[in-house]
Amino acid sequence: MTLNLKPLALALSSTALCGVAQAEELRMSWWGGESRHVATQAALEACGERHGHTISPEFTGFDGHFERLATQIAGRTEPDIMQVNWPWLPIFSPGGDRFADLNELSDIIDLSNWTDAQLESGTMNGSLNGLPVSTTARLFVFNTAAWERAGLELPTTWDDLVAAGPVFRDQLGEDHFPFEASALDATLIVTLYGTQMTGRPLIDAQTNEILWSQEELAQAIEFYGTLVDNHVVPAWRDVAAAGNVPLEENQNWTQGRLGGTYQWDSTYFKISDPMADTEQLVYTGIISQDGQQTEGIYRKASMVFSISSRTEHPEAAAQILNCLLNEEPGVAALGSTRGVPASTAGREILMAAGAIEDIQIEAQNRVLEGEGPAIHPFMEHPDVRSAMIDALEQYAYGRIDASTAADEMLIGIEDVLAGI
Repeated sequence: MTLNLKPLALALSSTALCGVAQAEELRMSWWGGESRHVATQAALEACGERHGHTISPEFTGFDGHFERLATQIAGRTEPDIMQVNWPWLPIFSPGGDRFADLNELSDIIDLSNWTDAQLESGTMNGSLNGLPVSTTARLFVFNTAAWERAGLELPTTWDDLVAAGPVFRDQLGEDHFPFEASALDATLIVTLYGTQMTGRPLIDAQTNEILWSQEELAQAIEFYGTLVDNHVVPAWRDVAAAGNVPLEENQNWTQGRLGGTYQWDSTYFKISDPMADTEQLVYTGIISQDGQQTEGIYRKASMVFSISSRTEHPEAAAQILNCLLNEEPGVAALGSTRGVPASTAGREILMAAGAIEDIQIEAQNRVLEGEGPAIHPFMEHPDVRSAMIDALEQYAYGRIDASTAADEMLIGIEDVLAGI
């Protein structure tokens, strides 16, 4: 269901102007596609009218936006308000001083709409540098039709999932698997399994230290090997030979030959819309293991809104930011173009307007209620991801053992952390 909320936002903005004594001229930058660009410009118009300011939009696609923003920050020409990718916070503001501390603007921005954990995710060196626009997590999604064809109940434990591999093969054929994971998805399964096993994140979000031993990481890598050996997931080599086709374009997925996946909750419609009419996807809880120390949910801010520490108009910028995330004119105009709002007020506004699907609400509840340690932004650093994917690929091809793969991952991660 798609609602056109722009007229609602503009109507509301004209009925509740709450401007400051002096109108200010501000700039805001973001990346995205056409629908986000249109919605954000409508929201800035509505919020500008509400608070008496003018906001000039600056928008691009995602490609090149990091470089653009880095150049602006280095040249002291960044906009007053910025959409910032969450993993960029420690790159742009390692000391917490490149973006404004939003705690100091809490008389304007209603921070009570975010949980302590959400606020912590946007905090650098004690300064709240960014407010999560939406919160996302990796969740398990299973095709109930595929599991019914195999004669099995949906799994709740890793043992259930491992046991299902031979059943899918024997009952449905060699090209049927209860799950899928390769490349980045495979590394995130390794990360999840190790986090559950140890109760710790791979990298400590506060100290920047690696918290797993080499033996613990090797054990998590070996578990991925168990999934392949038991016909739970297609072999990395076979996925690569087929062209590493994106999941939503993979006929094995869309035709129900793959029974489950581990994806961001924000991708639900992307992976569900192409599926055959005979298939049916549902979210389940995080798969568990015996003796686990934590559920291990991998949760993060999908992006944050930040204010420049060099803005000449921090109060005006705070009014606009609060309007975009907490007030009806801004929230209604933005809709769900950045996912389900992390702000409680924003989420309630869209739910009341019928602008969020039930499946999105269910997934978001699982995201917010899930239990797990804080994720370090550098888990998504390109060099950290490359170190993990490259080593796991070598292991998957049988070129190195799990112990060597763990060594190579740790060396690559330590090199990145040494540069912080």
